[in-house]
Amino acid sequence: MIHFYLIIHLIAAAIWVGGHIILLLGYLPKALREKNTKIIESFEKKFEPIGIPALLVQIITGILMAYHYNITISNWFSFSNSIEKVISLKLILLFITLGLAIHARIFIIPKLSAKNLAFLALHIILINLIAITMLALGTFIRYGGI
Repeated sequence: MIHFYLIIHLIAAAIWVGGHIILLLGYLPKALREKNTKIIESFEKKFEPIGIPALLVQIITGILMAYHYNITISNWFSFSNSIEKVISLKLILLFITLGLAIHARIFIIPKLSAKNLAFLALHIILINLIAITMLALGTFIRYGGI
């Protein structure tokens, strides 16, 4: 069953990470160049219905896989062994991602304009860096952690 969880987790990661890379490299430069918020808003409207469920699938399958490795909620963030370190780091990055998403949704997107588009761009860059880091961290599980 763990292999099934991993496959589903990787498909969801491909959607989440890939979608954000497309946003960063395919949409954001044009939006910044033209100072056109509609470009980002249009992408978000299309991506959110698949991106948010993909993130939720990653969270669920990630927790199921952590439990498979005996990394239960009681020892999250103890950094007691190599795999637990990877899982804890991924959880920390997940919480940062959620914080950035909530901040953007509450404070930036409702007032999105050409003036604060650069601030949203910073959020997009950070989300991409975090997503790619989480992806890279996940590869360490295969080798017994970091």
